[in-house]
Amino acid sequence: MENISSLNSPHIERVKALLGPRGKKTREAESTFVVEGIQSVREALMPKINEGLALKKIYVTEDGLTKLSSEISEEVLSKYELITVSDQVMKAMADSESPQGILALCSTKSLKLKDLWQMSPSKIAYFWQIQDPGNAGTVIRTADACGFDAVVFSEASVDIFNPKTVRATVGSLWHIPVIADVDFSDFISESKDQGLSIYALDARGNSILDTAFIKQSSAGPSVWIFGNEARGLPELPADLNTVSIPMKGFAESLNVASAAAIVMHSIGLSL
Repeated sequence: MENISSLNSPHIERVKALLGPRGKKTREAESTFVVEGIQSVREALMPKINEGLALKKIYVTEDGLTKLSSEISEEVLSKYELITVSDQVMKAMADSESPQGILALCSTKSLKLKDLWQMSPSKIAYFWQIQDPGNAGTVIRTADACGFDAVVFSEASVDIFNPKTVRATVGSLWHIPVIADVDFSDFISESKDQGLSIYALDARGNSILDTAFIKQSSAGPSVWIFGNEARGLPELPADLNTVSIPMKGFAESLNVASAAAIVMHSIGLSL
């Protein structure tokens, strides 16, 4: 097992390049992204879907190796390149302020819309130009928790392999298919061709997300569309169903991650 203690190691330089200001370009060029923490690395080692993102290499401190070995069998760990590093090297590598002593490199696997239709999904969440990394990671985690079959992001959305997004998913990237850079018009057209009902969340929607509507809309396969944090939804086809979340207080709207959580929990648990 290789051991790294020098702060001049090229391993540090490579990891920081994947996390830095130009990280997106580097991640795309190398088809590699960084995963931090015991929970995310554990899920990467034991993915729930065949379309999971392949783990390439694991860096661990002494404490990190103890944590990982307590949750993952030696048989599984022996399949991967495991590199021990000093606490100082881990701190230099990590993006988080308080690293857990476990960091991995994973290869990106870009699923396409055609791959999604082969899975015959019944519940899909689509996000138009979502910009906040934390929101993006949270909605992936929520969709996973609520039993949705996939999350789709439009073009001009945040990079799903942004380190903050990856951390916010807390491992759900390895539980549910996530498809990025999908054109809105193409998605609507193909969803209709697949026979899915389409609903867009809008504060002025022509339907209200109440018990009767939830029961009705959950009867068949469906797509749920959520807009940008600041600008809301794009221009919608005239025949698209719009839905509002009833609110009792004085707030004009909800954060996109909060709205998505309410809808996906309501729809997902009604199946």
